[in-house]
Order: sequence, then C-alpha cells, then structure tokens
Amino acid sequence: MSDLAVHGFFMLFAISFLMGLATVFTWVERKQSAITSDRIGANRCYVRIPFTNIKFIAWGLFHGVADGGKLLLKENFTPRTYDRFCYNLAPWLAGVPVLLVFAVIPFGGALIVGERSYVMQIAPLDAGVLFVLAISGIGVLSTMLAGWSSNNKFSLMGAARAASQMISYEVAMGLALISMVVTYGTLDLNAMVQWQSQLLGGLVPAWGIFIQPVAFILFLTASIAENKRIPFDLPECESELVAGYFTEYTAMKMGMFMLSEFIEIVVISALLVTVFLGGYNLPYFNDSGFAFPGGVNWALPPWAVVVLQVGTFSIKTFLVGCFQIQVRWTLPRFRYDQLMSFGWKFLLPLAAINLVVSVCIRLLTL
Repeated sequence: MSDLAVHGFFMLFAISFLMGLATVFTWVERKQSAITSDRIGANRCYVRIPFTNIKFIAWGLFHGVADGGKLLLKENFTPRTYDRFCYNLAPWLAGVPVLLVFAVIPFGGALIVGERSYVMQIAPLDAGVLFVLAISGIGVLSTMLAGWSSNNKFSLMGAARAASQMISYEVAMGLALISMVVTYGTLDLNAMVQWQSQLLGGLVPAWGIFIQPVAFILFLTASIAENKRIPFDLPECESELVAGYFTEYTAMKMGMFMLSEFIEIVVISALLVTVFLGGYNLPYFNDSGFAFPGGVNWALPPWAVVVLQVGTFSIKTFLVGCFQIQVRWTLPRFRYDQLMSFGWKFLLPLAAINLVVSVCIRLLTL
C-alpha cells in the first residue's frame, strides 16, 4: 500500500469521525438536555416499516436526519447584503478551519503496513500546537464577515460580541497550551501523547490533567467560550439578538454554522484528550500491549493495539463532548460585561501566573 493510500485512509477516517460524532452530538444535546430537565426528549421522528403500522423510533436518532433534510430543502434566501461574496464565504470559514485543526491531532499510535510504520495522524507536524493556534484564529473572520455583510443590526452586534469574545478567550487558551508546551518540552502533539504514557510513582498515569490541573480548567473554560456556547453564547443569544451573527442565514448556510459548532465540540474534545487525558493511550498500555506493575505483561497483536488505541481515543472524545454539553445545560448565561470581565480580569491573569510557575518549575527540574 502506497503512502498516498494510507494518508487517504487517514483523511477518510478523520472526516467520517468528525461528521459522524458531530451528528451524534446533535442527538446527545437533545436527550441529555431532556434528562437534565426531567422530560422525554426527542422521540417523534420515526421510520415506518412499509406496508405495516410499525414505527421505528430508535431513541430519537432520526431527528438529526430530519434536520439535515429540512435544511437542504428549505429556501436559500439571501437578503440585500453589504457584500454578497463575504456573505457566502462566512459559512465556509466557520466549518473549514475546524476540520483543518483535526489534521494535526493523533488518533492512534503506529500503524504498520508491510515494512512501513505510519503515525495515525493526517499531518504529523513538529509544531502542531502552533498550527492549532494559527488555524483556530480564522474562525473569528467567519463571525465578523457574517455579521457585517448581513446588513442587519442584530447580526452586526452579534459579530462585534463574537470578535471581542473569541479574541479575548483565545489569549487565555493559548497561554494554557503554552504552559503544556513548557511542561512537555515539545510542540508536537504526538510527542505529548507519548510523554503521557509514562507513570508517576509507578502507579498514576502522567496525564496532563494531573500534571497541570489549572491549565486543564483554563483550557476547557476558554475553549467552551471559543465555541460560543452557554454560558458564553452572547454572540447568538436568542433573547437579545434573535440568532446573532447568522440571523440572516437560511437553509444549509445556517446549517453550516450549526454543524461547525458541533464539529468544534468534537475537535475541542479531541484536542483536550490529546493534551490533558493521555490521548489514545490507556494506563499501563504501550505499543505492544499492557504492562502492569509487578512485571505482569499482556502482549497483544499489532492490529488489536491499533483498534484499542483508536477506540480509546474515540470514547474519551465522546465523553468529553458529553461533558461540554452538560455544562451547556447546567450553567446560566453571563451578562456581556461579566463575560469580558471574567476573561480579562480573572482567566487571563490566572493563565499568565500558571505559565510563569510552569516555566520556573521547568527550569528547576532541568
């Protein structure tokens, strides 16, 4: 198998993983919110078996399919915009950068094909963290272009809120990532996962959440704010701005904004798993199998190791995504002044202090 075929397979897996899990999260959003508020949730959409009265509900899973069909079939209305090109470009700038970030996230260890070994990662960059920070900043352009070009005062106010919010919280998120770069001594995300495969004291896995708990909380908080979800959904809050920066979007253009939000949940979860939760590794697990304390080893065939690593990464990502959705349905919305004060007066100074402490500890341990 050629290198092109292997990387093509990695790209196919990544797109299927992102789109599939994002679609599942639209269902999780409904059902998890229903459980939180003690109600049944989405269960009305069904598929009827032909020539019978049997309805296949499948726990409400068909609602996502129905939403997609509705968005594809709705009228693609375009208002009198300031700039038609920017208006049409904005939904793509919302979705494409999110997909690009996943290119540097490793979802498995070494895949052996013949005599070649491939890292299960689309783009194994040495400076993967810098790539994440650079590409994630493009999302700000999407909200600004959408709000400005729509020729709508609610959209413009949402765009102004989104720009200031995303820029503010990106600084804290970047400082949290830099503190992890200092701790691990590398910008390579796969090398970070390998670093976390060791044990602390021979028992506790050396995951980033145990090494840098403050950075974990900072990154999680800033990433939820970056995704503009409650309690940080001021750019699109219905009670004030109708739908915010994408008020004037209809059909699949609005669907692109909504889908990119759920894809971003997947990407944020995958990045958090990679940097703080050991990535695709399990405790006492390496590239040849399990190695438990006391010299007890359990060797596994290479294909089983790959399946277990990819499965571990997928399950961790799913659970972290469910936690983000739970936060969305648990906390109330901030006022806008509270949101900006929290970002600049609390989160940013705490991230800076954490970075300084991380650098000092790193220097003392060299």
